[in-house]
Amino acid sequence: MAEFSRRSFAEIEGWGEADHGLAFDAFRRSASRLLEGAFPTGTLGLRAAAYRDPAEVALAAGDPSASEARDFFETRFVPLGIRPSRTETGFVTGYYEPVVEASARPDDRFRFPLYRPPDDLVKVDDVSRPPGLDPSYRFARRMDCGMLTEYFDRAAIETGALEGRGLEIVWLADRVDAFFIHIQGSARLVMQDGSHRRVGYAAKSGHPFTAIGRSLVEAGELTLGEADMQGIRSWLAAHPDRQDEILHRNRSFIFFHDRSVIDPELGPVGAAKVPLTPLASIAVDRELATYGLPYFIAARELAIDGQPFRRLMIAQDTGSAILGPRRADIFVGSGDEAGAIAGRIRHAADFTVLVPPELARDLVP
Repeated sequence: MAEFSRRSFAEIEGWGEADHGLAFDAFRRSASRLLEGAFPTGTLGLRAAAYRDPAEVALAAGDPSASEARDFFETRFVPLGIRPSRTETGFVTGYYEPVVEASARPDDRFRFPLYRPPDDLVKVDDVSRPPGLDPSYRFARRMDCGMLTEYFDRAAIETGALEGRGLEIVWLADRVDAFFIHIQGSARLVMQDGSHRRVGYAAKSGHPFTAIGRSLVEAGELTLGEADMQGIRSWLAAHPDRQDEILHRNRSFIFFHDRSVIDPELGPVGAAKVPLTPLASIAVDRELATYGLPYFIAARELAIDGQPFRRLMIAQDTGSAILGPRRADIFVGSGDEAGAIAGRIRHAADFTVLVPPELARDLVP
């Protein structure tokens, strides 16, 4: 369990120089969901209900200036540092929304489908999980007899386990593109008729996520510095005969919702069911954290737009690899340029969570 320590805003590295306007907009996007009670409180004890008053103020506000946005956070919240443990330090990665070509029908070029959730895929918890199914699994397969078992993994699905069931949303021309869309959890699709569609995360097979970059490093195929997204793509392109072996190491398989109506000005919808804001939204550990909350993240060695990364971010998404109280995935944006930045983000970071004063008294008496 994480421990918190009181901080002043003056003690937060980079707070005074940061522009809090984007974070205010992102917080306001979550505000109505906070007021509805839509966000469960994670095991860190950051109670969503404590944020009702700031959420109401944000919804009633106009478009604040940078200084007014900073005043909003400074007058309604207390900063608490999240202390590192002996085994877990702060760390950030990046993710983005790929933009790829797609087809509504398969042909010789477009052969790799993205799937919607099958009807035999069911959520499980500690009560419904059958004996023998790994406790980390949150999804299972309901067999014809009604019993639950492990769902098909990536290898089984890619070799035909779901064929003939009409689950395909679209087809892509590149299986590696499809794989990385699974990793990112969303995509913008440029269809062959010129229209645009969007897909977003709906469910997964339940198997634990395996980082193929890490496995390539451990096998001596890549150095740690080479194991970013571009390095992994280059390795896969150079070893087509080994793509099955490497991609199937990640047994986790993602299913998608079709989101055909797209507002190009908004990011994809995250797990908190609000559009993500580039460089103001983060994915967090959904078991520990609470959606909608502001975190200030300072990563000294990470530079974006030529400046050290010191930004206020809002927790609005989650991911299979995001585990721990001082772990976050930074949403960078959409398209190849955002992908190039996101693929390089693997940096140590300091985490400060902003909490209302009454919650701060409960967490740090």
